[in-house]
Amino acid sequence: MNQRRIYCLLFIMSLTTSGCVVNSNHHGDGPSNEDMTLDQIVQTDFNRTVTIAMRDNLESLKVLTEKLYRRNPNQWRKTTAKNIDQAIRRSNAAIDSRTPPAALKGLSDIQILSVSLDPSYPGDRVAAFVYGLADTIIRAHNGKTRFYATDAIDAQHVYNAARNVEIAAWLLATRTDKHNQPLLLANEMGPDDTNLSFEREFGQIIGRLDLIANLMDENLRRVGINYVQGLLFFNFLPVR
Repeated sequence: MNQRRIYCLLFIMSLTTSGCVVNSNHHGDGPSNEDMTLDQIVQTDFNRTVTIAMRDNLESLKVLTEKLYRRNPNQWRKTTAKNIDQAIRRSNAAIDSRTPPAALKGLSDIQILSVSLDPSYPGDRVAAFVYGLADTIIRAHNGKTRFYATDAIDAQHVYNAARNVEIAAWLLATRTDKHNQPLLLANEMGPDDTNLSFEREFGQIIGRLDLIANLMDENLRRVGINYVQGLLFFNFLPVR
């Protein structure tokens, strides 16, 4: 390895170990990027796009968790949580560790979603519903939340996940119990107040999933195009 390459490698490693950030914003008022980490060396631009989309989708689900618990306090009170904040933390930790609610062990993705919106389900619907959405999205990405150059994802699976989120959002808004009351309160429209924040979060998740599904096909196509372009517009490298 020549001296120039050694200097370049040392520079990259210094960025990854120092936690350098570019346009990092964690307050919701601008672009939010991740700190530089060592594993980003083996991520393509497209891998980074999918990783960030996954991160943002899981964050949207955590936002939905808090919103649903605040609209439906009877759900977290079914658990052993001492307060709503503890219930939110437990639900978020379950998503991060991919540990389904104890009552739903053995089930996954759309199975959990179906149970969470079954009128006869006696458990915490919020935790089950949000975990089911998270598991559906992650499984559509081959069970991963970070992506590297060797990973292959099926665009159709991601597209199907987007449609499942659409169906889940519709069922959340329409499914009722035997007394014709909503299983979970979400969007609210009335003469005095309107709350469509749930719809906005669902829309963002669906939009990201559809974008990734479309980009996957485009990414494969561009690999071939870039190779041909390299042959057609070949340029010699400077030697001085």
